[in-house]
Amino acid sequence: MLYFDHSASTPIHPAVLNLMQELELNHFGNPSSVHRFGQKSRLDIEIARKQMADAIGCLPYEIIFTGGGTEANNLVLWNLIHQQKRHVITSAIEHPSVLSVLKRLKEFGVTSTIIPVDRTCRVNPEDIQNAITENTGLISIMFANNEVGTVQPVKHIGEIAEKNGIPFHSDAVQILGKFPINILDQNINMMSFSAHKFYGPKGTGVLYLKKGTELKSLVIGGGQERNLRAGTENPSCIAGLGFASELANKNIEKRKTHLEKLAEQFKQEMADVYPEIIYNGHPEYSLPGVICATFPAVTSNILVIKLDLHGIAVSSGSACSSGTVNPSHVLRAMNISNDNNIRTLRISFGRDNTEEDVHLLTEKISEILKQNRNKR
Repeated sequence: MLYFDHSASTPIHPAVLNLMQELELNHFGNPSSVHRFGQKSRLDIEIARKQMADAIGCLPYEIIFTGGGTEANNLVLWNLIHQQKRHVITSAIEHPSVLSVLKRLKEFGVTSTIIPVDRTCRVNPEDIQNAITENTGLISIMFANNEVGTVQPVKHIGEIAEKNGIPFHSDAVQILGKFPINILDQNINMMSFSAHKFYGPKGTGVLYLKKGTELKSLVIGGGQERNLRAGTENPSCIAGLGFASELANKNIEKRKTHLEKLAEQFKQEMADVYPEIIYNGHPEYSLPGVICATFPAVTSNILVIKLDLHGIAVSSGSACSSGTVNPSHVLRAMNISNDNNIRTLRISFGRDNTEEDVHLLTEKISEILKQNRNKR
């Protein structure tokens, strides 16, 4: 089976899995307990906190462990109900854990301005500046889009936020291990991460919370995670996250070059067999190894299913359900027609993919396209 859906989830790193298995067997104490069994688990968590802090360039105190990127986003957004300023500025291409939450928050008097993106899926910082009101209490713009890979002008947006005294949050689940992160350069107050996007375990994430930024807990109970996330922690998964974050920052330039090389190979081979292909996203500001491609001759669900029958996993930018294809809100925000929207694939390469893998992928896509053309 060939896997080309790393933007959705990455396979857990073998060294991370080994660590987690060892801790599950030998470090089973409750990390809130005072005895040595509990203190072993507590130490595992604090080591992971330091590893994650080092990975993004912040203080360990500023790392809050969560159940994933979705929970981290929710923690930030639901805090608006405790604020006097309840206007949010966000973008049209955010993850549902931002946009869907904002819809729910309307019931609590929270308003939002949805900033459009251009044809390359990039936000114009001037639009954010122009959207600021006296009631703006948060700016939330993702670091890089999960469907097309476009990286946003986060530093510029952070400068606007800081100048206007507005907290800035960024959903950054796609970034770690693909770009070096120095969070102090970004003027960001809060940033969300998810371990399974950088070869760590699922169900574990992080909210970076800049020192001095105040939040209230969503889940009430014990005093875990600076009173921001009640409930007994999962030490082995947190340790896996920490170790994965450390590994993600090793040889990052080499990994980036590898992913870019695979993406370029794909484009070169597809140019020979299917020149009608259309690539979406920004040509320069983009995640390495992420391809969002439109195939005008065939719908994406057919390609996804037929590739899967050949043992190849890719994903659709659209949501497939019960045999129907719904247009992606991200591609729609980029003014891509509904017809092309439902004919678009996302291919996201990972560290273990090879040039031979890419050749097999383009070969099978070519076969499917030929079969489809012959039927027509």
